Amino acid sequence: MDIIKPAVAGTMESSDCQVTIEPGNGGIELDIQSPVIHQFGDQIRKTILETLKDLDIENARLTVVDKGALDCTVRARVEAAAYRSVGQKDALPWGGAIR
Repeated sequence: MDIIKPAVAGTMESSDCQVTIEPGNGGIELDIQSPVIHQFGDQIRKTILETLKDLDIENARLTVVDKGALDCTVRARVEAAAYRSVGQKDALPWGGAIR
């Protein structure tokens, strides 16, 4: 999937995260901000990268502001931002093609 335009998903509320995705400059660029980055930063990064791989995204810049989100929430926010970026609104493969 090629990221076309900037898009955002999620909120800044507790137990959520806000993901901003934009077209990249070659490869994946991650900026993760989280009050629990020292405890869970590796897991947050792993979840984001796995989700991007499942979506076949190889070129994107992501800013993630985490407020204690679970892995499933991080995954859902990355997916939603990616789909918004490409303008896909119908026939979303939630839980289908994405594993």
